[in-house]
Amino acid sequence: MTDLLSIAPRDKAEILAQALPYIRKFHGKTMVIKYGGNAMTDPALQADFAEDVVLLKLVGMNPVVVHGGGPQIETALNRLGKKGEFIQGMRVTDAETMEVVEWVLAGEVQQDIVGLINQAGGKAVGLTGRDGGMIRAQKLKMVDNKNPSIEHDVGQVGDIVSIDPSVVKALQDDAFIPVISPIGFGENNESYNINADVVASKLATVLQAEKLMLLTNTPGVLDKAGNLLTDLTAREIDALFADGTISGGMLPKIAGALDAARAGVQAVHIIDGRVPHAMLLEILTDQAYGTMIRSH
Repeated sequence: MTDLLSIAPRDKAEILAQALPYIRKFHGKTMVIKYGGNAMTDPALQADFAEDVVLLKLVGMNPVVVHGGGPQIETALNRLGKKGEFIQGMRVTDAETMEVVEWVLAGEVQQDIVGLINQAGGKAVGLTGRDGGMIRAQKLKMVDNKNPSIEHDVGQVGDIVSIDPSVVKALQDDAFIPVISPIGFGENNESYNINADVVASKLATVLQAEKLMLLTNTPGVLDKAGNLLTDLTAREIDALFADGTISGGMLPKIAGALDAARAGVQAVHIIDGRVPHAMLLEILTDQAYGTMIRSH
């Protein structure tokens, strides 16, 4: 790592100037960021993430953060002596697990992120899907991957019915940075745990975001030989699904990303959240730090 202090002033100016076309291009545009993985659990990366979000806001973009919390939920469930169970990448959520999910996501995790962004000089506001009636959901019907006639019951896991982004827009217009927990509500006011990648993808679509950025624990989408695929189209992704290159936890991520790209989000980026300031590098330079998915 080059010591930042040893960079000559002229080089520093050059680096800053290179960001100018990107700042101009994305000024006033919405960026939906799914925050999860290592970026969320490593204190140094947490600080980098908060600084990136604040910087994007200060140069005139509108970052909206949607966060996950898988590891934190797992830790809380273990403390209660409950074992997490997954079917096809989705957490099975009974009533007791749902309570834990709510207090971990909307309480602990969300408030940690809000605090970090505020500490970095931003003005973050925490929301769940209940706030402003934002995320209406219904019980997810999960059909078996291998046998479509089998349906799995994953409990209070939600499928998004609709998103009303008016509360997010109101906050954005007022210099605030929304931080959203992926919890929706049903028609009888019941709570639903929704995959955070899915919430981020749908929200990006509804807000007509310029970019959707998914921070992950991987370098991006890899081919069978383990090489990074930096630029993919919808058609190429269908082929990767078909031959099993994309599987496991990447499935809901990519499926959501693809929906967003097809519904008008200009670009979807799957970024390595383990790289310090990966988000700034992805948005403000022409260097690729992950996989970009384009609609066609």
